[in-house]
Amino acid sequence: MYPVLVVDDEAPIAELISITLSQIGLPCVQAHSGSEAADLIETRKFDLILLDVMLPDVDGFELMDYIRPTGTPVIFLTARTAVDDRVRGLKLGAYDYIVKPFAAPELLARVEGVLRHAGRRDTKLRAWDVVVDPEARTAAKNGVPVPLTPHEFDLLLALLHNRGITLYRSALLELVWGMDAEPSNRTLDIHMSRLRRKLGWDDRIRTVPRVGYMLEEEETP
Repeated sequence: MYPVLVVDDEAPIAELISITLSQIGLPCVQAHSGSEAADLIETRKFDLILLDVMLPDVDGFELMDYIRPTGTPVIFLTARTAVDDRVRGLKLGAYDYIVKPFAAPELLARVEGVLRHAGRRDTKLRAWDVVVDPEARTAAKNGVPVPLTPHEFDLLLALLHNRGITLYRSALLELVWGMDAEPSNRTLDIHMSRLRRKLGWDDRIRTVPRVGYMLEEEETP
């Protein structure tokens, strides 16, 4: 597996994207200008490139000339919302075009979808007797589909991506419901209770008092 190249001239955004992708086991390399990205593309291999359009010196659209011969899939990440820009990016060969600002679950879902479509990764997640397909947004227990609401599914993804790590309530609320929503801790508790019941994971999704929740790690035989 090769790393993901994150190209964004705003270092805090590139770092945030890298941290987000690390939740699903994707290592990242960062570049903060078009010329820096071009040098990396010529000398290293990547499974995916997340590419900002507005970059110093060489912009994202121009960089596609460097990228196309490598066959590396590209997702544009940009604040430019014009339809013409989206069409141009897709015609240049990008797999997807995400407009900033975007939510972490959306980014993860699209990245996993592109990697799977490009044959770079099996994105299914497994824990005990449960198999989750993030792209299709389905879950099955012992091969039997488990009906989950969108919020329950996003909670399950957050837990699976952070197994053995305590997730703060505030982080889960922001990740699943978004920064602008105002759900209560009670809402989170109800959704987590329903998720436990549907999966039969009463003893596997652990409540950390006054902090949040954690999915137990699976013991290796």
